[in-house]
Amino acid sequence: MTITQLQYVLAVAEHKNFTSAAEKCFVTQPTLSMQIQKLEEELDVQIFDRSKKPIQLTDVGEKIVQQAKNIVNESTRIKDIVDQQKGFIGGDFKLGIIPTVTPTLLPMFMAAFIKKYPKVNLIVEERPTEEIIRMLKNGQLYAAIAATPLEQDTIKQIVINYDPVVAYGPESNPAFAKKEFEIEDLEMNLNNILLLQDGHCFRNNILNICKAKGLQQDNHFSIECGSFETMMKLADEGLGMTLLPYLHTLDLSEKAKAKLRHFKAPQPSREVSLIYNKKELKVHIIDALRSTINGVVRGAIAFQDVQIISPTNKK
Repeated sequence: MTITQLQYVLAVAEHKNFTSAAEKCFVTQPTLSMQIQKLEEELDVQIFDRSKKPIQLTDVGEKIVQQAKNIVNESTRIKDIVDQQKGFIGGDFKLGIIPTVTPTLLPMFMAAFIKKYPKVNLIVEERPTEEIIRMLKNGQLYAAIAATPLEQDTIKQIVINYDPVVAYGPESNPAFAKKEFEIEDLEMNLNNILLLQDGHCFRNNILNICKAKGLQQDNHFSIECGSFETMMKLADEGLGMTLLPYLHTLDLSEKAKAKLRHFKAPQPSREVSLIYNKKELKVHIIDALRSTINGVVRGAIAFQDVQIISPTNKK
């Protein structure tokens, strides 16, 4: 039994196809199939049921895959220990990031990080928070950027920014006649607040704002959208108002920015953190990433008079 054979097994289990797994492992399909067959013969069990399409794991195969994940993950940690000892910042680094942060925060730091640390092969995967947590625990990601705090004892969370929430809507709305918005102003707009669809952590943030202030939001939010852009377009058509993270407003036109209203201090905001498994060994790369992100974000947001709006964000 070899680490390579276990890697091949994991690839087939993930892709449910020998050809796709071979492509991922950069070997020919016959080579991969032969190595898995040798492992099955050595163990005297069948790991995959090849009669089904797509290929399925057998019952014992399910257990073997779980153990293979642990063995492969632990084998890579030896090199991580050596790299950390030498202070080497390089190699593959898989970073997860939630969808509502990707279009704003990622472009701000990625080029700077790659330029400063050219030996790091940064692999970015956009995932929802629940999937990110699972992948961190399974060793499929080294770190991630997500809305926090999270109720996860095994996950380390380092705050990288507090992104203030701002209101966006038509100037005909009475609440937008004021230069600054107040959370209480949301009460008069509960019937026409545009929200992201269920599953987005920013949606939960907004609902928590209302809940914290005792505002009754049940059955009031009639329109749910898949993106901030869609919500803004609907607001422009007079179908309601919406709430946006401040970073998402930086590249708006002057005409669009005129429709923004900031909240009075302390501003509601969402906490965004760099998170990783407490057992993770690539902390030297994580520290480099944190330093780079802080350097670019601090120039975009004034860190003052902010208030974390959500005690827990599970999505």
